[in-house]
Amino acid sequence: MKWKIAKLGKIAIIKTGKLDSNAAVIGGRYPFFTCDPNTLSIDVWAYDTEAVLLAGNNASGNYTAKYYKGKFNAYQRTYIIESANEEELNIRYLCYALNQQLRLLKTMSSGSTTKFLTVRMLDNLDIPLPSINIQTEIVNILSAYDDLIENNQKQIKLLEEAAQRIYKEWFVDLRFPGYENTKIVDGVPEEWRVASIADICDTVGGGTPSTKIQSYYEKGDILWVTPTDITRNFSLALLDTEKKITPEGLKNSSAKMLPAETILMTSRASVGFFGMCKYEVCTNQGFISCIPKRENLQMYLLFNLKSRVEEIRQKAGGSTYLEISKTVFRELKIILPKDEVLAEYQKNVHDIFDEIYCRTEMIKSLVDMRNRLLPKLMSGEVEV
Repeated sequence: MKWKIAKLGKIAIIKTGKLDSNAAVIGGRYPFFTCDPNTLSIDVWAYDTEAVLLAGNNASGNYTAKYYKGKFNAYQRTYIIESANEEELNIRYLCYALNQQLRLLKTMSSGSTTKFLTVRMLDNLDIPLPSINIQTEIVNILSAYDDLIENNQKQIKLLEEAAQRIYKEWFVDLRFPGYENTKIVDGVPEEWRVASIADICDTVGGGTPSTKIQSYYEKGDILWVTPTDITRNFSLALLDTEKKITPEGLKNSSAKMLPAETILMTSRASVGFFGMCKYEVCTNQGFISCIPKRENLQMYLLFNLKSRVEEIRQKAGGSTYLEISKTVFRELKIILPKDEVLAEYQKNVHDIFDEIYCRTEMIKSLVDMRNRLLPKLMSGEVEV
């Protein structure tokens, strides 16, 4: 089926945001769209519309269009794209059409260090434009996948919050199993002890194979985690990495293979972000990875460290970018509960994590199915 092709500038209105990216606040009332892949938040809205949001610059050139309807605000280098005529262009359809052309957007963008998209580039972008009825049908099909993905992401967030609540109840409020019969001495339950991070886990750094040697990366199948994999992930559970390396690349770098479910903590620039992969991985040098010496310490250590992010960041130093060294990190003190309490927390919270892994895998499957269907719908190969 041959569809009409239209220039984006003829069918859409392209605006830019007005705020600095530093205007974001934690826990704000409205979405704040910036060039960061993650949607931030803010307390003041400037737009109340249905639009596609697209970064105007991107360090890697890996662009993604986002659809939103309602009140929001935007960074000054973020494009806000609205339909010029709703009888001609369904704006949510445009979001799918743009995401079908991500490679083209990357090729179009200019700049050596940071990639830029200009209004002129976007104005001249070709958009397949079937009838509004077909656009609506395409949206109905693809949005069904997106709704399922969003629902699973919400469930994952609730599961992580549940695990964090149990940590607070047991180890901050000290309402752990058996607390009624436990004596508290100087604010610490009897038989609990103080240790250092070095006492309870091995800490491992990472490395980067030479990017000049193609064989270190080409057709690689070893999961190689970079901080971006963690900071852009929607949950603590990690199933895949953007980049992979070969056994040759691993051998010729300081990267080390880590057991499944090693606690991964970013230690450089973006300090104090956490993840845990279901499979064996290695990392670049932007991590301190923690391998507990006892299995029942795993979940307790993860949520203990998550609760101490500000403390960890305060101990980071550096003039160009923040970094916490393994030496400083290993000296951090940690209160160790009794083994039976640790074992029960490990079981309860790991059960929650198993559900998180399950839902993360479901999201991955839904994304794969949607992405396979997207080009077929956009080309007219699959009729609607």
